[in-house]
Amino acid sequence: MAVTIRDVAKEAGVSISTVSRALSSPNKVADATREAVESVVVRLGYRPNKNARGLITGRSGTIGLIIPDLENPYFGAVSKGVQERARAAGYSVYIGDFDEDPSIESTVVRSLAKQVDGIIMCSPRSTDVELGRLTSLVPTVLANRKFADVPSIVFDNGGMLRVLRHLTALGHTTIAYAGGPEQSWSHRHRSEAFQEFGEAHGTTELIELGSFPPNFGGGVQAADLALASGATAVVAYNDLIALGLLDRLRERGVSVPEQISIVGFDNVAVSTFVRPNLTTIDQPRKHMGRMAADLLLSILDADDAESTHIPRQLPVDLVVRQSTGEAPLSRRATGTTTAS
Repeated sequence: MAVTIRDVAKEAGVSISTVSRALSSPNKVADATREAVESVVVRLGYRPNKNARGLITGRSGTIGLIIPDLENPYFGAVSKGVQERARAAGYSVYIGDFDEDPSIESTVVRSLAKQVDGIIMCSPRSTDVELGRLTSLVPTVLANRKFADVPSIVFDNGGMLRVLRHLTALGHTTIAYAGGPEQSWSHRHRSEAFQEFGEAHGTTELIELGSFPPNFGGGVQAADLALASGATAVVAYNDLIALGLLDRLRERGVSVPEQISIVGFDNVAVSTFVRPNLTTIDQPRKHMGRMAADLLLSILDADDAESTHIPRQLPVDLVVRQSTGEAPLSRRATGTTTAS
């Protein structure tokens, strides 16, 4: 005989309504209660009857997750967080990958909006005008982007400032930035922070190398420009670009960090696999996914609708590893030169 919600309630020692809330809106119950219910659900093998729930609520029991690139490990971590929370609430997740193409993003969102109860758009690349249209189609949460009054989860944009302070403390006075896609909200904010730091610190020369594909190949493209710029340190839009930089510099016989320092963003797992391993900004991506899913489920349950419009901000942290070091003596602000 199939396990019912009544069986779960009895085993967990709570009411049927509490089980329902714990699975559909985990943020509405105490953590200890939610964990107890989830434990019983797993142990008994309970599966919510989505068809019956759909007839009662008019919902599909599914949510959509739209991401720029499934091959990028950044989005893999976000996806795991979303699916973890959705699964616990009895929801399925449809994932749409638009391959960093805003026109495909629009098509995917419009298609999914007809099939799901709500959508999470992670790092959307659409223009503000198009994003306004898309977010009006279905309840939507934005992850890693702020827009109008659409509910959102973002990271603290102070990461660039931390990186630049780290590099200047190491004596670097000429620093380059290898940016990401021009449509990226994160890229725009990092570029702005980069420029503002330069304006506030006149003794530091900051050079923008341009926008590059947010992948390994983009870093390879940026490396030669970085060397030609004369910079002793390069900040990359993400870890994948930073890894491409490291590889190309190695090919050209340039030592990292002795001759040039490299910093990335995201702290993806592969950043620790290379040598030198990568200094980077750690961003809790899986936690972002969990929070985005919780926020969307809360919206679907019309729980405290007013507070959902307040952007949630997650802290970031600088992780110092082997790819950053003191600036070469010949390039420090003191003017000291090395012997030839």
